[in-house]
Amino acid sequence: MSFTYSAGRRRRFLLCASLFAALSSPLVGSVALANPQLMSEVDSRAAKDVSTASFQQWLGDFRQYAAGQGISEATLSNALDGVRYRERVIELDRYQPEFVRSIWEYLDTAVSSTRISTGRETLAEHRQTALEMQQRFGVPAEIIVAIWGIESNYGSNFGDFSTLESLATLAYDGRRRDFARGELLAALRIIDEGDIAADQMKGSWAGAMGHTQFIPSSFEAYAVDGDGDGRRDIWGSIPDVMASTANYLNQAGWQPGQPWGVEVRLPEGFDYAQTERRSSAEWSRQGVQAQQGELPSFDSAAIVVPAGANGPAFIVGANFRAILRYNNATSYALAVATLGDAIAGREGIQHAWPRDQAALTRDDIQALQRELNRAGYSVGGADGVMGPNTRQGLRNFQRDQGLTPDGFATQALLEQLRKRSD
Repeated sequence: MSFTYSAGRRRRFLLCASLFAALSSPLVGSVALANPQLMSEVDSRAAKDVSTASFQQWLGDFRQYAAGQGISEATLSNALDGVRYRERVIELDRYQPEFVRSIWEYLDTAVSSTRISTGRETLAEHRQTALEMQQRFGVPAEIIVAIWGIESNYGSNFGDFSTLESLATLAYDGRRRDFARGELLAALRIIDEGDIAADQMKGSWAGAMGHTQFIPSSFEAYAVDGDGDGRRDIWGSIPDVMASTANYLNQAGWQPGQPWGVEVRLPEGFDYAQTERRSSAEWSRQGVQAQQGELPSFDSAAIVVPAGANGPAFIVGANFRAILRYNNATSYALAVATLGDAIAGREGIQHAWPRDQAALTRDDIQALQRELNRAGYSVGGADGVMGPNTRQGLRNFQRDQGLTPDGFATQALLEQLRKRSD
C-alpha cells in the first residue's frame, strides 16, 4: 500500500467515523436539534477533531516514510513529536490579494531610503566577511547584502514560524503537497546532519528559512559553512549567511566582474516583441544606448521594459539571470540589483515610472485574458497572472491596433478589448 493511498484512506475513515459519532450522540438527538447554534458548535468541534486526528494520522504515516528514507529515530522524535497543524499557514497559502502592486510601488518599499542607509551600515559592519565571500565566490559584497535586505530586512524579519510545522501543514493540506512533502523530508535531513536543532529551525509560513530565506532543498544544495565551525547556520552565523547566499548566486551562473545590467534608452520604433537575447553589439546596432556611459560588453543580453514603453528600460546580462534563479520575478531581480547599486553608491533609475497608470487587479487581468481569448489572441487559461503567453497575446493585439506592442497591460487596453466584445 502506498503512502499517499494509506493517508487518504485513513482520513476518509476518520471523517466518516466522527460524523457517525456526532449524529448518534444523545446531545444531537435531544438538545441540538432544538438549538441550531449549539448544533453548529457541535459540528465545528467535530470537524476540528476530524482535522486534528487525520493530520496526526498523516504525520504518523509520513514519519514511517521518513524513517524508510534514512532519517534517524532520534531526529524523528525531536523534530516531529508535538508538531501541530497550523490553520494560519493554510490561510496564507490560499490567500490571493485582490490588488497586484505595480513594480514602482514594490520598488518604493524594497529600495527605500531607509533600506539603502541600513544596507550601507550593515555592509560597513560586516565588510570584512562580505569581502571575503566576494573574493571566494565572485559575487559583489553589495549584492550579497542587498539579497539579505530584500529577503529579511537584514535579519530583522525572517519569520518565526516553525519550518517543520509549516511544511507538515502544507504537505497535508496545501496547494503543492508533493513539493512541501519533499521539502519537509529535506528539513529532516538538515536536522539529522546536525546543522540546526529542530526547535531553532524558523522561517516564513511557506518554509523559507533564515536570514536569506532558503527553502530546505536550496539549503542542502547551496548552504556553506562560512565560519568553519562544521555547521551551516543561516539563522545565527553571518559568515554562513553570506557564504551561502554568494554560493547560491555563483552556482546560478554569476559572472565575476560583470554588472547585472544598466538602464538604457531605446530608439524610436524599437520592436518590443523581441524576446531573444543578443550581444551588446547587436543591441547597439539597433540603436540601444546606455542611459549613462557605454553599454556593458555582454555576449548574451535581453532588453527588459517592466512598465512598457513609457517606463524605464534595461539591458540585462547573465548576473540578472542569476538573481532570477534566486526568485524568478523581474521586480525582485530589479530590486536586488538596484538596491545593490544604491548601497555601493551608484545612481539609481533615471527614467520616471508611469505612475499615472492604475494597477490592474487580479480580476482585471482575468478579464483581460478572457477578452484576448475571445478576440482570437490565444493566451491560455484566465488565471489572473501576467505570464509570457498573456504578454505575447497582448503585444499581438497592440500591433494589430497600431499601438506600441510593449505587452504592458493597462486599464485603457482592457477597456478597448471590452468594447470590441460589445
